[in-house]
Amino acid sequence: MGRFAFTFELRPDAVAEYERRHRELPPELVALTRSSGIRNYSIHLRGTTVFGYFEADDPEAAIAAGADHPVVVAWQAAIAELRADPVDAAPPLREIMYLE
Repeated sequence: MGRFAFTFELRPDAVAEYERRHRELPPELVALTRSSGIRNYSIHLRGTTVFGYFEADDPEAAIAAGADHPVVVAWQAAIAELRADPVDAAPPLREIMYLE
């Protein structure tokens, strides 16, 4: 099993909208995420900093599985509108410790 974590910044005026959009996730997006093998997905927020985490047998393959799907492309574009940093500025975080 692999763990994948990322972080990025929201525009200060976009925090409430980011939260709203995540309360109303498209069912197709949820189904696609699950079918790609992603599980235990959580997103946390501190100020304007987003921290995301999920688990998958192969996180990179799970991400790639849906990357070109129209639902994912539309969702990513909608979230990109709210970001303060460039969309490609969310590389995976390097894990330095894991305690099971």
